[in-house]
Amino acid sequence: MIMLLKKIAEIESPSGKEEKLREFVRTYLGNLGYDVLEGDHFLATKSSSRMIVATHLDTVSVKAPFSTDGVYAYGTGVCDAKASIAAMLEAAESGLDFTLAFFCDEEEGGKGSKEFVEFWRQGELEGEMAIVMEPTDLRIASKHYGSFDLTVEVLGEACHGSMPEMGVNAIERACELMASMKRRFRATPLKIEGGSDEYVIPSKCYVKFDILVEPGTKLEDCIKELEFLRDYGNFEVSDAYEGFESGRVVTVLERAMEKAGVEPTHTVMRSWTDALNLKDRFDTVVWGPGEMHCCHTEREKVKLEDIEKARDVLLALNDLIKSAGEHHHKGFGEPE
Repeated sequence: MIMLLKKIAEIESPSGKEEKLREFVRTYLGNLGYDVLEGDHFLATKSSSRMIVATHLDTVSVKAPFSTDGVYAYGTGVCDAKASIAAMLEAAESGLDFTLAFFCDEEEGGKGSKEFVEFWRQGELEGEMAIVMEPTDLRIASKHYGSFDLTVEVLGEACHGSMPEMGVNAIERACELMASMKRRFRATPLKIEGGSDEYVIPSKCYVKFDILVEPGTKLEDCIKELEFLRDYGNFEVSDAYEGFESGRVVTVLERAMEKAGVEPTHTVMRSWTDALNLKDRFDTVVWGPGEMHCCHTEREKVKLEDIEKARDVLLALNDLIKSAGEHHHKGFGEPE
């Protein structure tokens, strides 16, 4: 497992440059005898199963090289989500009856999962349930927050820096706005730009927020509440998705975890994932090895033992699917 993860992690695959890793996965699966279907932004094994297990190939830009101390692996992408790729490929060596899918562009616009849904809609793929592997510390993220990006152009009035009372400082207004957004929404400021070196009170300041929307909350209602922003300047909403709660796929995953000796526990997913593109077509849940809080940083890490547990759960899932196929009167979320 360590050697496979090392090989995968050392193939750099920032968004838009996934081809080398994609070729590695394609060859790996081909050598195992799988029939692989490809789109422009994804690849997937063909199966007639109702179950799809998916993850993504891309990472953020490289911030730390691969290393390991025998307990953890460290480095960009080891957790998000190359640990999941490793678990899926190791499980594939035993022969899987369900579909494996690997998406490009998850860290940017989600092109891979969008295209995958289109292939399914055209009848080139099958499936009713999807497990999207992302870092959840092996807890089942049965509730998934929605989200949207919000960019605000905060307006002020320029004047000489020595006389701030004669103008309106856009940066100060932006700070007031950030405090107001924190009170009203689950809002995280991700980027702020404004001002210059010319000793002038800034007339503009740009703030980008990530806004989380609780499952069950209508996206349009949340966006309507943004009208107060017109008092600060101009704003734009993009990449807006409603949250969701998973259905029967949770029971299937719970049974697979129990069969593999991993106690099922639950959490929520607060980050954007490919599940938000899949949810309208598949009963979808998010689950996988690793902890999200260190991802995208130079401190990214994953416990090697958890990758092995994830592999074992996938193998147990496959056993459940095979058993359900042999007993057509019961589904694979029902007891033996």
